[in-house]
Amino acid sequence: MGVGRFITLEGVDGSGKSTQAALLADALEAGGVRVVRTREPGGTPLGEQVRALLLETPPGAMGAVAEACLFAASRAELVRRVVRPALADGAWVVCDRYLESSLAYQGAGRGVGLDVVRAINAASVDGCAPDLTVLVDVPVDVAAARRCAGPDRIEAEGDEFQRRVAGGYRTLMGDAAGRIVAVDGDAGPDEVHARVMRAVRRALG
Repeated sequence: MGVGRFITLEGVDGSGKSTQAALLADALEAGGVRVVRTREPGGTPLGEQVRALLLETPPGAMGAVAEACLFAASRAELVRRVVRPALADGAWVVCDRYLESSLAYQGAGRGVGLDVVRAINAASVDGCAPDLTVLVDVPVDVAAARRCAGPDRIEAEGDEFQRRVAGGYRTLMGDAAGRIVAVDGDAGPDEVHARVMRAVRRALG
């Protein structure tokens, strides 16, 4: 049995991280790696219900701390039901968003505070940290131009909110001792994918 690895992809809304998560999983599978693909919020029956609640509730109808707690609840189920079992079985897990999203969005974007969000999530993640987090880094205005679907509740917060989120990600990079790697996402999907693959190979072999 191989050694399981846990890779997460992060970025502001419209950064292209979901596309890159799918391309990374495809490439790993093509190389003979068993991959479990998942996302946050979601990835479990409870998580998908929480996702609908988080993204479809009208703006202003949910407090920032409640929002952070709902993300943490979804995350706890994902770790227990998907991530830990897959890693124990030797699979690689590729997850579209994880704890850093809560830190950037609720901690920095909503102003809850990084330490408060970490405390809320301590039991949820239960020490299950990614081996590598790839931050798909694009300017906020570029990300805004890429978003083509109708905005969900969080996307509808606007560019100033997204700038605070981007600032949160920059802070996290400074605190993560190299575990978070930024990849320039201001290019076509294939070129960004090549950059992601280089980052993964450098970090994990």
